[in-house]
Amino acid sequence: MSIRVLHTIAELRAALAGQPVVGFVPTMGNLHQGHLDLVRIARPRSSVVVASIFVNRLQFGPNEDFDRYPRTMEADVAVLSSAGCDLVFAPDERELYPQPQGYKVHPPAELADILEGHFRPGFFVGVATVVHKLFNIVQPHLAVFGQKDYQQLMIIRNMVQQMALPIEIIAGPTTRAEDGLALSSRNGYLSAQERAEAPQLHALLQRMGQRVREEGVQAIPAIEAEAMTALAARGWKPDYLTIRRRTDLQAPTDPQEPLVALAAAKLGTTRLIDNLEI
Repeated sequence: MSIRVLHTIAELRAALAGQPVVGFVPTMGNLHQGHLDLVRIARPRSSVVVASIFVNRLQFGPNEDFDRYPRTMEADVAVLSSAGCDLVFAPDERELYPQPQGYKVHPPAELADILEGHFRPGFFVGVATVVHKLFNIVQPHLAVFGQKDYQQLMIIRNMVQQMALPIEIIAGPTTRAEDGLALSSRNGYLSAQERAEAPQLHALLQRMGQRVREEGVQAIPAIEAEAMTALAARGWKPDYLTIRRRTDLQAPTDPQEPLVALAAAKLGTTRLIDNLEI
């Protein structure tokens, strides 16, 4: 069937009635190849694939880019159709938040107030609240999230588990440009010179991972400090370059536990994030 764009909860629920396996890809629009790869993961597992497009005010801080976040609905619908999406749920704020959202989902501080949550206070409350609400609206059997947003993926997985939601959460591998830069809607803000520099973030994560494998977990503090210095020397403003346990994003102590390197840094006025499992 051709792709349909629905703007109300009632329309969406009517369209999904009787579908045996609903696959869901939540987005904020301004889509790139990484989003389409998530749709392609959902497609063979689902009888119907829904993508939502909603720029969620709750997850933007007071000095962040909510108003200038690109709204590209027509182009988004076209590329979603080519990727095999069936339904686009594109509510306005009045539909999703008819009253101020007083009830919110607060993830545990030990996971939500570190890394991204430290530098963007309240971000994961906004994310968890809108995702939980969208899950209630769509009632998917499976939902696909990108691994580029590593901490967000972990928080959503844990929320689904603790709330006993009957949803399979599937991680989509990070989609990268040929030079290694993780695809992101925010890459469009980069100047040509910044775009040429941006792959250095991924390259630095690779070097950090190599050093941990060679030098062991006891060297992590030095590796992190040197990485921060190296990135700053290239003109970036790093928020964090760190190596954590994959299980809970805390500092590792056991050399055998699976690790992940995570980074967030500003290049010019654009904040980029990336990660690499070690």
